[in-house]
Amino acid sequence: MVARKVTEFLEQTDPYQKTIVFCEDIDHAERMRQALVNLNPLRVKENRKYVMRITGDEQEGKAELDNFINPEERYPVIATTSKLMTTGVDAQTCKLIVLDQRIQSMTEFKQIIGRGTRINDDYNKHWFTILDFKKATELFADPAFDGDPVKVYEPKGDDSIVPDDEHEVLDPAATELPLSEEAEGYEVEPGESWHSDDSTLAWPSGDGEKTKRVKYVVGDVEVSVIAERVQYLGPDGKLITESLKDFTRKKVKEQYATLTDFLKHWNQAERKQAIIEELAEQGVIWDDLIKDVSKKLGGEPDPFDVICHIVYDQPPLSRKERAEQVRKQDYFSKYEGASKQVLDALLDKYTDSGIEPIEDVKILTLAPFSQIGSLMELVDAFGGKPGYTEAVKDLEDELYRQTS
Repeated sequence: MVARKVTEFLEQTDPYQKTIVFCEDIDHAERMRQALVNLNPLRVKENRKYVMRITGDEQEGKAELDNFINPEERYPVIATTSKLMTTGVDAQTCKLIVLDQRIQSMTEFKQIIGRGTRINDDYNKHWFTILDFKKATELFADPAFDGDPVKVYEPKGDDSIVPDDEHEVLDPAATELPLSEEAEGYEVEPGESWHSDDSTLAWPSGDGEKTKRVKYVVGDVEVSVIAERVQYLGPDGKLITESLKDFTRKKVKEQYATLTDFLKHWNQAERKQAIIEELAEQGVIWDDLIKDVSKKLGGEPDPFDVICHIVYDQPPLSRKERAEQVRKQDYFSKYEGASKQVLDALLDKYTDSGIEPIEDVKILTLAPFSQIGSLMELVDAFGGKPGYTEAVKDLEDELYRQTS
């Protein structure tokens, strides 16, 4: 299951981002390597070093350590390890740290996550992600890590102790596992339940005391994820432990208390991109929010729709749907010739790439606009730059008209 979740994350982001998977021991690291190989057959077929175990006993893996930490070398991409890469590894472009290892000390925790904290401007490495399967990242909230934690969700009265779309991961140490095999000579009756404790099975004697613990590897058991929790570092470096949606609502409403306030500011802005950038500076994490709304739409939404939907509970539209509504209104009928071609191409560009590119006049120097005419010719088709700017503003007003 861990290997599957790692694979899914890489496929959804960048399958070639450097990744370190911290495992309990060498045996675990090897099993993890094999599971990742099995789940990434095409990547491994491209290069068998896509996934490698880098541990103290594995000579080939150790030999590839320098290639793993070299930003100019693509392979290995994923390294499974136990202790070898905890310290002293300068993995400048490592963007994903996977924790499938119980971490007992704050020092070790800081050493491990330190593998991802290097910044590298040349390779656009300014952040990294932690996938934590052992609740080790709870140490972020320990005052010993970086001062007292910030409380951002405080349920009151009959409020749920869990934010709307955030749920605590169940503690595996308190989960009962039905077993039906023999565990190292100890007979286990089908249907009996045992408590898992530190990779061992523990059971009480007649007087209720634990008398024996044996290591037991469970194989061929269907596993599913019951709940996931996502945490973020805010613009001030503090850990956000509420849901991303709740955090976004709070941040946006600090600036625009109502939908009317937001629409007024949006419609009056000379550049919509300026509002998008302003909200990003306030901590709005656009990529994850857009991805979340996209799942519901089946297409990518405008940041405008992300805010209207998540913050003000408005039904969202995809960029394609917004563009189609403009075309249905026969908006282009008042234009002709080159100006009509330009606006039609701008609408296509909006559908593909969003609002940002169409707000920059330099887009007229790129294809397909450059195939219609030169920059000066296209601007002149609108009667000059003021006329072109006004036409773009009219197009934006038409794009957002149905909501305003």
